[in-house]
Amino acid sequence: MRRSLWSALALWPLAASADPALDKTLECMRANIPPSVRIQTVEVTAWDRTGGERTLKGKLFGTRENERVKVMMRIEAPNDLAGASYLVREGETSDEMYLYLPAVKRTRRITGASLDGQLWGTDLSYNDVRQIQNAFTGADARLEAPVQYEGREVQVLSFEPPKEDGSRYKTIRTQVDPTTCVALMVEFLDGSGVRKTLSVKPQDVKQSGSRWYASVAEIRDLKNGTRTRLKVIGLSVGDKLAGRYFHPQTFYLGN
Repeated sequence: MRRSLWSALALWPLAASADPALDKTLECMRANIPPSVRIQTVEVTAWDRTGGERTLKGKLFGTRENERVKVMMRIEAPNDLAGASYLVREGETSDEMYLYLPAVKRTRRITGASLDGQLWGTDLSYNDVRQIQNAFTGADARLEAPVQYEGREVQVLSFEPPKEDGSRYKTIRTQVDPTTCVALMVEFLDGSGVRKTLSVKPQDVKQSGSRWYASVAEIRDLKNGTRTRLKVIGLSVGDKLAGRYFHPQTFYLGN
C-alpha cells in the first residue's frame, strides 16, 4: 500500500531518508504510486470472533494533488447500506474524514475518538492507516535485515510512531517485495507484541500498466479474534477524476 489497500495504502507521497539502501526501497515504492486510481468494485468481507460474516461492496476513487491525497468510497451493497459514502482528505496540518448516510440524508465529519473506529467495515481504523503512512513519510523509517515471506526474500522497514501522535502502537513493521514494491505484510506492535496484521499473498499481487497492486489483502486483529478480507476488482490508474468525488458537499452523489 506502498500500501496494499491502494485507497489509503498506495497513494500517499514518500520522503527521502539518510540511508541509501532505505532510499532505494522507498524510491521503488514511490514509482508505484499513481496520480489517481479508480476501482470498479471493492469487496470487503468481515468475520467476527464467532464466525459471523458480512460483506460490503462498493466503488473507490483516489487522487493525489499537490502531494495531498483524497480518497472516496461509496457503498453499493448490502441494500441497507447502499449509498453510504466515505471521504478522506489529507490536509497540511490535519486530515478530514466525512461520512454520508442516506437514511438520514446528512453528512457528518468524523473527528476525535471516532477515528479509531472501523474504516469501511474493516479491522483497520483510519488512525491505523495514518500510522502506515507515517512509517514512510519521514526519516524515522529504518531498514532492517531481509526476511523470508512465502518463499521469497523481502525488505523489512520499521517505524516507531512519535509519542505526540498518541498511537496505540510502539512499532509498525512492513515487509516489502523488492520486485513489485508492494507491501506483503504490515505488523502493528503494541507493548505485548503483534496486535494486528495486514497481509497479502504474492499470487494476489497484480499489475496495471507499469504499476503493481494488491488485489486481495487480509487484516487480522489478533486480540479481538476478528479478520477482514479486501478484494479489488476492475482497477484502473491515471484516469482524470471529477472534483465532485472529493468535495464534502458532493462526494456522496451518484456516478
